[in-house]
Amino acid sequence: MYVIAVYDVAAERTVKMLKLCRRYLHWIQNSVFEGEITEVKLKELIFEAKQIMDEDYDSFMIFKNRHKNWLEKEIIGKEKSQIDQFL
Repeated sequence: MYVIAVYDVAAERTVKMLKLCRRYLHWIQNSVFEGEITEVKLKELIFEAKQIMDEDYDSFMIFKNRHKNWLEKEIIGKEKSQIDQFL
């Protein structure tokens, strides 16, 4: 499945969430990630995120779609991270 994940956590947890999300998805902008992921890997990501988060204060949102071709993406301005340019 294709997902877009967005987090909003306290400053002291930002680096941990960033590193976690980068293990599973492609970083596209600040606290926004996207990519193909299996259901099992998504469950792992969510489980690990809950270990880092304070669920009374922080948030982690996941938008799911069956395939990225079903999602139209338009970028206005500078794209922070281009995932098409891997070596």
